[in-house]
Amino acid sequence: MTRSISPNDLMIRRLQSIHPLSNEEVRALGELPLEVASLESGHDIVRMGDRPKQCCVVIEGFTCIYKLTSEGGRQIMAIHVPGDIPDIQSLHLGLMDFGLAAISACTVGYIPHEKIQQMCEAHPRLGVALWRETLIDAAIYRDWMLNIGQREAFGRVAHLVCELMVRLKAVGLTEGDSFKFPVTQANLADAFGISSVHMSRVYGALAASGLLKVTRTRIQVLDWDELLEAGDFDPTYLHLEKSTPA
Repeated sequence: MTRSISPNDLMIRRLQSIHPLSNEEVRALGELPLEVASLESGHDIVRMGDRPKQCCVVIEGFTCIYKLTSEGGRQIMAIHVPGDIPDIQSLHLGLMDFGLAAISACTVGYIPHEKIQQMCEAHPRLGVALWRETLIDAAIYRDWMLNIGQREAFGRVAHLVCELMVRLKAVGLTEGDSFKFPVTQANLADAFGISSVHMSRVYGALAASGLLKVTRTRIQVLDWDELLEAGDFDPTYLHLEKSTPA
């Protein structure tokens, strides 16, 4: 990140982008105790079958929700960005039916369930905000299902880049028309249901079409309007008050 941001700030920004918060509610979120940890790419934060007693806030980097077949095949179901609480469901679902892993070097903050529950009892509207967050997660899953099932690989990737740009802009982590994205093509292939070789070709096609410039650590959008069209992207499902980059 380009400037100092406290571990709680991005979570506050995320919730403010989807639900109005009072000054008192912002203070309550800022006072949540976070145990901050640095993780390497590939680290499992939560495994299928775990019974966690804490939730994870993404502070820096990217994580993914995934599921495995009995033979070990992995399908990435969602990518989570800084500010997200990707396993907030664990507050009410004791047994985890998915895995949560870092797909880049990450900084995360762990919050004990009991502290979140105490906060929600003292500030019921924050419970509503977290409920809204889970509903938006479900909306994202639905759009990902449509993306994988009904679009060609070129459109799938264009759609995800649009989504990431919008979500990262909402928490102040874009730089002009670009954002950090040190996620490997192999990880992205698991999100799109294609091979790593195919993923590389799609990146190349998007670059050749003048839509993107992609490096190992950053994506730059060269033509936002054309990228929107290529990805058939409508940000309604993200339920953000300001959801289109300027």
